[in-house]
Amino acid sequence: MKLPISCKCIALPLLLAGFVSSVTPAVCAQDKTIASQKILTIQREYTKPGKEGAAHEKSEAAFAQAMAGAKATDHYYALTSLSGRPRVLFLSAYPSFADIEAERKKVNGNASLSAELDRANEADGDLLAETNSSMWMRRDDLSLNQGYRVGSRYAELTQFVVRPGHTGEWNELVKLVIDAYKKGIPDAHWGTYEQLYGGGSTFLVITTLRSGEEIDANFAKEPKFLEALGPEGLKKLEALEASCVESRQSNLFRMAPKMSYPPEAFVQAEPDFWTPKP
Repeated sequence: MKLPISCKCIALPLLLAGFVSSVTPAVCAQDKTIASQKILTIQREYTKPGKEGAAHEKSEAAFAQAMAGAKATDHYYALTSLSGRPRVLFLSAYPSFADIEAERKKVNGNASLSAELDRANEADGDLLAETNSSMWMRRDDLSLNQGYRVGSRYAELTQFVVRPGHTGEWNELVKLVIDAYKKGIPDAHWGTYEQLYGGGSTFLVITTLRSGEEIDANFAKEPKFLEALGPEGLKKLEALEASCVESRQSNLFRMAPKMSYPPEAFVQAEPDFWTPKP
């Protein structure tokens, strides 16, 4: 979900965003196979200066190789930052917290796999300055045409911190934006997640993108959104954001297949990308 950057009250840098690309639902690898995945976990790893890039990629590949060798079912994919502090995000989706617990038990119950992961974790730790994690729940009512798009190579993540006691206004704001996008840019898409653990009153909007050209095209579509919103709608949008949004930040990330252990649906859709030959 993008808010127009031309609005005075929201002319902040777009640093963390969502799913806004023009792709037909027929190419959504995730929609059919992971439609029930309501819980999103995100592990962040901030690298030390000079330790990002190939060094971290090689270290993380050891985790993916260990998981693949054990035929583990706890999948994830990685995003490397193109803005902000150098870091990598590891995203996993689950139907429920019970499923998270079950997957963790499978890994911990495999002595050989656990030993390999411990060794990889020790080596990886030498490259890291900081780590943290968070858990989120997908909000279908605040999303539009959501789903992972085959061919995506980038992801925009936008984080909105909502003022306590103003969630009702936030919901009204997002629904106003959704209605305008449906009228002006109906092929727009994003997934919205509400933070459950690791913070509070925070929403994350995630957008996959296929190319830099698509990013340019999305910014060029903003006038269509503003036209659909109309002067009164824009005025209302500005007032709602000024009232309920404490902060927002957007960042652009690149998908990192060598650091990922993706779901089988991802691999089947794009084997050359997710499992490239040496």
